Amino acid sequence: MSASDTTSGNHLHRELKARHLSMIAIGGSIGTGLFVASGATISQAGPGGAVLAYMVVGLMVYFLMTSLGEMAAYLPTSGSFATYGARYVDEGFGFALGWNYWYNWAVTIAVDLVAAQLVMAYWFPGVDGVLWSAGFLAIMFGLNAISVRGFGEAEYWFAAIKVTTVIVFIALGVLMIFGIMRGGAPQGLWGNLALWTLDDAPFAGGFSALIGVAMIVGFSFQGTELIGIAAGESEDPAKNIPRAVRQVFWRILLFYVFAILVISLLIPYTDPQLLKNDVGDIAVSPFTLVFQRAGLLSAAAVMNAVVLTSVLSAGNSGMYASTRMLYTLACQRMAPAIFARVNARGVPVMALIATTVVAALCFLTNIFSPQAVYIWLLNLSGMTGFIAWLGIAISHYRFRKGYVAQGLDLAALPYRTHSFPFGPVFAFVLCMVITLGQNYQAFLAERIDWTGVVATYIGLPLFLVIWFGYRLVKGSRIVPYGEMQVKPEPY
Repeated sequence: MSASDTTSGNHLHRELKARHLSMIAIGGSIGTGLFVASGATISQAGPGGAVLAYMVVGLMVYFLMTSLGEMAAYLPTSGSFATYGARYVDEGFGFALGWNYWYNWAVTIAVDLVAAQLVMAYWFPGVDGVLWSAGFLAIMFGLNAISVRGFGEAEYWFAAIKVTTVIVFIALGVLMIFGIMRGGAPQGLWGNLALWTLDDAPFAGGFSALIGVAMIVGFSFQGTELIGIAAGESEDPAKNIPRAVRQVFWRILLFYVFAILVISLLIPYTDPQLLKNDVGDIAVSPFTLVFQRAGLLSAAAVMNAVVLTSVLSAGNSGMYASTRMLYTLACQRMAPAIFARVNARGVPVMALIATTVVAALCFLTNIFSPQAVYIWLLNLSGMTGFIAWLGIAISHYRFRKGYVAQGLDLAALPYRTHSFPFGPVFAFVLCMVITLGQNYQAFLAERIDWTGVVATYIGLPLFLVIWFGYRLVKGSRIVPYGEMQVKPEPY
């Protein structure tokens, strides 16, 4: 199903420019994973281990981005990898990927709204957090209901705030490291470099710590695949998608790696504050710690505002992604037809309302504590992002095999990744290792922590049940290379 076809005769509008695509991906991936959780990665694996983890996982994400970019430039659709999974792997596989991704982002919106409650408590501890969630949910709904251009502009400026913060942080950090600005080690540059040899540094905790950190890093990079979702509403996908893939990946990787380097050269990895990973206590953010060392006494308040922008940006992107995925599922008759309805502004309103209802899970904080609901929802959505990445790698591998098997010319592709077949295979293997290893410690304890195991891995068996359930009911099968719809006709 192409992005422009619906059952109602209306269609999505191609109004997203190249700058929107770039910032949507950046906004979806730079957030609390960098601003808050980055300190925990350094504390657990040491400075060298943290940098290595970001570079290796970053390489995996690069291959996934190029794989997705090749398919999205050739067949731009808001269904993205769910559509590709159905065309190039198995209809049931695409069905499961689509519902998995819709559920992933719909729940993630709820996670972000609970996080917003925790952040707002910094300034207004006496205000009921549910009121903040309700207000922010209404804002997200409004930004997505206006038009895709309205969403794109809002996300552009949300992401611009985060990018500016990271650039300022890196610049100040470099000045501190070289002693040009106060706050670095008393011994100057060599004193900062010595932090990489402190105790067990640069690599602390061994291989197990590296695997544990890789999971945190993987979560940090999730959101880059939003380029594929937005491709269906891009003005010129054949031109804009490849440009966004090239620009976004390197910007995100450099932001993360340079930020980790700055933190590790200014704060000892043994500092107990780095080990904390609490979105509700922004004082423990490594960004806040470094800004405070530079003499910026209001750093905590500034970073609190940035983190609030980050969670709202991620929630806004999640609202867009999940709405478009549900819309496409409906267009492909894999969801109720009502969700394929599009208004005059090109917005699938019914799909947007359904997503908003699921996002209202954040109101559970009125019954349970916000911290408990935050962790519960985070665990609930954790596995699903990695499943989407696995789906991208499998779909691209089979797409390219089918494209060549049918005698089509690779030179005709608007964008072609030159890392095939190594890229998707490497990405699949590493992503699978990270996926299965997310909570392997639970199996090594004297008594297996079944509660932790279920909370971590529930998404994987659920995906398989949906996939094979569809195959059983609909009789779908793995699509032979010779029968694939590799030409970009409507699905």
